[in-house]
Amino acid sequence: MGKESRWAAVCFAVVTGCLLLALVPVRETAVETAGGAQVSVTEEAAPKYIALTFDDGPRADTTAVLLEGLNQRGVKATFFLIGGQIEGNEWLVRWMAESGHQIGNHTFSHTKLQGSRRDTIVTEINKTEVVLDQLLGEGEYWLRPPYGVIDSEDKKLVKTPMVYWSVDPEDWKVLDTDKVVAHVTSHVQDGDIILLHDFYPSSVQAALQIVDQLQEEGYEFVTVKELMRLKGTEPQAGRLYRNAWEERT
Repeated sequence: MGKESRWAAVCFAVVTGCLLLALVPVRETAVETAGGAQVSVTEEAAPKYIALTFDDGPRADTTAVLLEGLNQRGVKATFFLIGGQIEGNEWLVRWMAESGHQIGNHTFSHTKLQGSRRDTIVTEINKTEVVLDQLLGEGEYWLRPPYGVIDSEDKKLVKTPMVYWSVDPEDWKVLDTDKVVAHVTSHVQDGDIILLHDFYPSSVQAALQIVDQLQEEGYEFVTVKELMRLKGTEPQAGRLYRNAWEERT
């Protein structure tokens, strides 16, 4: 390589580096000097991680629209599936797995585990695990108890971590895209777990709008498992987590 070529390569590397640095989010912090004066220094903004979670699927029309929209945005989410709804929608579950989404267990028939007999609890969980194992291979499919409740003495029956939520717009009740978006974007914080349902068209549209808005605000969307890892939490079997750090008691 000649001298001019080497110089051109160096210039290109410098310009590229400057452009990449310009894309890194920064913030200004006031620092007090020894003389008491305040000066501003610039530092990189810490990333904000949150998890989108979806219950009650899969449903062919709404879940497919959601998966396509999430893939277009490069977003990973967590889906808690009802085992009884997987038959006929196996292609959707494979699509989830191939796209890197986390897949969880929402029991086989959406039975409320709180107050249920122990054999019912075990059966509801195991039937869905069997379906998922046969479809995707053996794995650890975290549980979200229907309605988010399970008796304390029955938690030891669960062999995986359990996932609650910290932001709930009650999308299943309001069925209003704008209200769901407004609630989530005004309440969400770093480390939160957001509850939505991919069973309703209004919720699917809300989810995609939430992603668009919060990505602009610097949030990164990850699976629940990845959220725990990023925040330094070692999730334990039989414990119910409401966000990246806290258990729901």
